[in-house]
Amino acid sequence: MDRDDRDDPFGDFFEEIERMMNEMAGGDAPSADDAGFGSDTHVDAYTTEESVRLVADLPAVSKDDLSLRCDGDALTISAVTGRREYDETVELPVPVDEHSADATFNNGVLEVSFDRDDDSASIDLV
Repeated sequence: MDRDDRDDPFGDFFEEIERMMNEMAGGDAPSADDAGFGSDTHVDAYTTEESVRLVADLPAVSKDDLSLRCDGDALTISAVTGRREYDETVELPVPVDEHSADATFNNGVLEVSFDRDDDSASIDLV
């Protein structure tokens, strides 16, 4: 039986439930559009005068699955699980010293802290 969804305020809701049920049943495999963590993750950035701290929720990922890379301007979070490969790049709010990184992972929550990179230098006037 076909439903008429033109005026159905719950149409998107039912489509999402159907998508999740298909995924749980092993139906549709993730597409190439799902290269990142997507809706599975949430990343918050906190800055102070001295540091930058990122907190990321990574459900269904274990510590052994994770790989982190930073170039001073962006942090790339990668994970390979039995089901998927994730690769998410997060632009940092300010430049950081990538060699100062300190990371912890506990119960699906990743925390990464960096010292801010002080590129500015004072200029002596002659």
